[in-house]
Amino acid sequence: MPMKTDFKVLRVDLTTGNIQTELLSEDFYKRYPGGKALAGYYLLREMPANTEPFDPENVLILAAGLLTGAPVSTTPRYVVAGRSPLTYAVGSSEAAGYWGPELKQAGYEAVIITGRAENPVYLWINDQEVEIRSAENLWGRTTAEAQAMIREALGDEKVRVLQTGIAGENLVRFAGLTNDLRHFNGRNGLGAVFGAKNLKAVAVRGTRRYQEIAHDPDGLRELGRKLARQVRDNPQSWELQHRGTPGLIEPLNVSGMLPTRNFRQGAFEQMEDIKWEAYEKELLIARRTCFACAVRCKREVQIDGKPSEYGGPEYETLASFSSNCGISDLHVIAKANELCNAYMLDSISTGVTISFAMECFENGLIGLDDTDGIELRFGNADAMLAMIEKIAKRDGFGDILAEGSKRAAEKIGNGAIDYAQQVKGQEVPMHEPRGKYNVGMGYAVAEIGADHLIVAHDTMFTNPDSLPFRNAAPLGITQAEPARSLSDEKVRQYLILENWNSFENTVGYCFFGPAPRGFIHPDDVLASINLASGWNMTFDDLLEIGERAVNLHRLFNVREGFTSKDDDLPKRFYEPLENGFLEGESIDHDLFLAARAHLYQIKGWDPETGIPTRPRLEHLGLGWAADLLNL
Repeated sequence: MPMKTDFKVLRVDLTTGNIQTELLSEDFYKRYPGGKALAGYYLLREMPANTEPFDPENVLILAAGLLTGAPVSTTPRYVVAGRSPLTYAVGSSEAAGYWGPELKQAGYEAVIITGRAENPVYLWINDQEVEIRSAENLWGRTTAEAQAMIREALGDEKVRVLQTGIAGENLVRFAGLTNDLRHFNGRNGLGAVFGAKNLKAVAVRGTRRYQEIAHDPDGLRELGRKLARQVRDNPQSWELQHRGTPGLIEPLNVSGMLPTRNFRQGAFEQMEDIKWEAYEKELLIARRTCFACAVRCKREVQIDGKPSEYGGPEYETLASFSSNCGISDLHVIAKANELCNAYMLDSISTGVTISFAMECFENGLIGLDDTDGIELRFGNADAMLAMIEKIAKRDGFGDILAEGSKRAAEKIGNGAIDYAQQVKGQEVPMHEPRGKYNVGMGYAVAEIGADHLIVAHDTMFTNPDSLPFRNAAPLGITQAEPARSLSDEKVRQYLILENWNSFENTVGYCFFGPAPRGFIHPDDVLASINLASGWNMTFDDLLEIGERAVNLHRLFNVREGFTSKDDDLPKRFYEPLENGFLEGESIDHDLFLAARAHLYQIKGWDPETGIPTRPRLEHLGLGWAADLLNL
């Protein structure tokens, strides 16, 4: 028999206060099994074209996946989606932690939120009891304060709180969301959509366990135990458990791919001060994990001798505020992380936007009169911390940077756009595309703007004897390719990996779980889906789920006027790196565009426009979407 559950979606209209529940058919859920796919369906179906991101009509979707909350390591993830105020494209951001499993335990696959409350509110979901509560006393509070106040008001310390912060209230275009103060839907500015709706938080408490709904609970539990035992046997997951993502600093610096001084350079001369051994000595006090996960990749740190309420900086935060801003003081970087999490700013966009401003300052495009007297130079730690505060509060020059680097560059003018490292308005993460070409392709073509989790990174597939390469064979990757290649085979691999990651973002898997990046072999991924659902799926089915989700997001962007011209990298990545192992290397723009055209073609999209073709959409069961856009 299939899963023992009704597939329920909770609908909340903040304007009217109306709360309803709808049931999804199993056939529908099998096609859109949560997360990215379910969000893409509702965004395209229900949001009117040309809806402004801060309008009440922006549809906000919080969607767990098929496996979210299962007793299997690395399956706690959920998606928050809407129209992004940063990119004006489809907005979609995943997070792990505990909130997604709690929503599933409350009995819901997703929450769809529309409208705008007249005054600040939060949503309280207590199993099947749902109510909208006042949040006026929470407005203007840090995320730690707000979470404590919500739990106190509800009389339950185990309530899981997903919330925006002061940055979201102030409509900073890259404001994010946090659950349990340590897990983040950071990208795409969806925290500002919360703020625009006067929605401070969604608090959840659920009592139903996943084992009650699984098709084969005993088989799923045994698989989970087996995978937990495998964590220490796999060097990738063991490294994550030991060092966490901060362990990436040194190897990326050695390989010339550590973004430094706004991506001009690939190596940081003060790397010794920020690498893992320094982090472990100066900051680390404990390791934490997400729901039911044996990897334990989260770091707990101390600042000024006291444990931080917000956890420690991950690699992306560490690099964006250290090497990319020319700063080597780990305590300053930990403080920057704490400020971002207290105010709920996306640390990637914040760090890259500040590094953009530093380059503008050093090149004379802005001066002290513009920056409120703050000397925004690379290496100025005090300036960086001050600007984080100003951005969150939209104070002075921070009000300009709160718009994101693209809009700030347009306001500054005089060629400032060349210093804005962004795609579709979203700042580029801390992975150097001049050393990993498929990562660069992901930055360019991703519907949500530049993102580092679109595909598994190129360096995993250069050695045919490596564990990631061997484990990718069931997906169809059988030929090793150089990291700096744009061959037809490399493009084919990109398509497979994009669909695989999109599938993960649909069903609730973390990027660090399934192979090739993680320790869970594709055979076990497939087994987990079928043990949970009873659907008897194949690898082709899983890849098609991912492809369907990608196409839904693509169609949203096509409807909103995005074209192939938006699928390109910043000028900087077509220019040579200034130092490091890859000094002098750049991406050939003509070859990149040719590879992009080939990618469009094998996706079943028009090679020139990048618009999905009707035959491919009908193959994916998306004929209704082709009709909607008159394709």
